[in-house]
Amino acid sequence: MAAALGSISQIERELGAQRLDPESGEPFQRTSVMTHCAWVPEAWVEAVEDVLSGLAERHPSRTIVLFPEPDADDGLDGSVEVDRYAAGHGRQICTETIRLRLRGNRVQAPASVVEPLLLPDLPVFLRWRGLPPFGEQPFEQLVRTVDRLIVDSTEWPYLPEPYDPLAEIFDRVVVSDIAWARTSRWRLQLASLWPEIAEVHRIKVVGTEAQAHLLAGWLRSRLGRKVELEHEAADKLTGVEIDGEPTPFPSGDAPSPADQLSDELERFSRDRVYEDAVRASA
Repeated sequence: MAAALGSISQIERELGAQRLDPESGEPFQRTSVMTHCAWVPEAWVEAVEDVLSGLAERHPSRTIVLFPEPDADDGLDGSVEVDRYAAGHGRQICTETIRLRLRGNRVQAPASVVEPLLLPDLPVFLRWRGLPPFGEQPFEQLVRTVDRLIVDSTEWPYLPEPYDPLAEIFDRVVVSDIAWARTSRWRLQLASLWPEIAEVHRIKVVGTEAQAHLLAGWLRSRLGRKVELEHEAADKLTGVEIDGEPTPFPSGDAPSPADQLSDELERFSRDRVYEDAVRASA
């Protein structure tokens, strides 16, 4: 097992060494299209590794995975992994994954670790697992550093209260929510009920709490008035009723977690409809 890397300079040297072609000694051409950061508390480690394994070939990037360990002794432990994939016509895609354990006080200053490792002139995405600590240093520093924040409010407790502080950062960073993306087929299905749906007074959602609040918020924001929400808990969105009438199940299959994140990594502009739905949910 390789020794842990304890400084940014050691990490950069290891990246350079692993990018060398073992036969020619020349560096492989970097093919990154972004820097993808992920903040991964202990509860989400296994889930994030599964998602990252499905992204590498679709989004060649430098990925920086941050594992906060606030109760450990102060320090930084890093590791580097460079993978190459055949891309046809003799070309290879080269991806870089940097895993960093932020220990003790290092948890409070993640930007000082991330910023030297960002690829110049490329967009920076941040995937935050779990409920962000709005207003606290780790989150605030990284929001100032990145171009795009990706969350999944399905992972958040106490909904809809966290949508209030989320809405307050919309003017500071572009935000997307995987929970919102999972409602896309149902929003299209509900929109097809126009103009009858304009008279709706109550929506019942069988799905996650986030999906229920976001769908209700979407209807409220589009109609410009109050719509009551009834929620029946389920692991995924399986049914919607409008004033007691079931809505036909939309066509198509739900994407995998890797596909969902992949889709969000291809979006760069603000989603004003989503922002309106969040505000109406809160």
